[in-house]
Amino acid sequence: MKTALVTGAARGIGLAATDLFRAEGWRVAMVDWDTEELAKATADRDQVLAIDADISKPDDAARIVSETCAAFGGIDALVNNAGIADFGPIELTDFERWRNVMSVNLDGTFLMSQAATPALKQSQGAIVNIASISGLRASTLRVAYGTSKAAVIALTQQQAVELGEYGIRANCIAPGPVRTKLAIAVHTPEIIAAYHDAIPLNRYGTEAELAEAIVFLCSDKASYISGQTLSVDGGFEATAIGLPALRS
Repeated sequence: MKTALVTGAARGIGLAATDLFRAEGWRVAMVDWDTEELAKATADRDQVLAIDADISKPDDAARIVSETCAAFGGIDALVNNAGIADFGPIELTDFERWRNVMSVNLDGTFLMSQAATPALKQSQGAIVNIASISGLRASTLRVAYGTSKAAVIALTQQQAVELGEYGIRANCIAPGPVRTKLAIAVHTPEIIAAYHDAIPLNRYGTEAELAEAIVFLCSDKASYISGQTLSVDGGFEATAIGLPALRS
């Protein structure tokens, strides 16, 4: 039985990926720093291990890998999904806000991948990093978030090149707007309508659709795919300026 280690697993895309891995017969180490939500998420799920930790801390990253290997015997896939978003103008993004975003989105992804590499060598496993469409195209108020996700995309390529000789594959997923509880809570009807106009499929993605892409890239079906960034965005990346106006 294979083992996936999923960060940010207590809710949203991470939880959806956890459930799909389980449906495919995998065991899952579920990592999150939200103790209460993690307890809720793991309470009624079998074949899972709850690990309360902060991936931006080197000692925590090492502990996560150690506990996963102790419980399940190894790691076949690492999904670096944990991340934070802090949106604001460049002039109001002070260094503390910048570092908070970078510490989780970039540093945490690096630390987890580095800590898991010995185990992934043994399994010739896979890394899937979750970036964002904001890492591929700039948008308003995302100076720290977008830059961190662009760096994750570059990090993925570095991992693919350096770790490929050990049989480790590294790929990246760049989600477009996803219908999470948080997005629906903070996006006004005007924002939702604007996104729908700009996305060729005219809707947000779902957490389950992102999970399908994650599990595929971790599976043997993707055995010759490495160093790639897959936009799961309804065609959002492909749209040009003015597309909504052209439609109307």
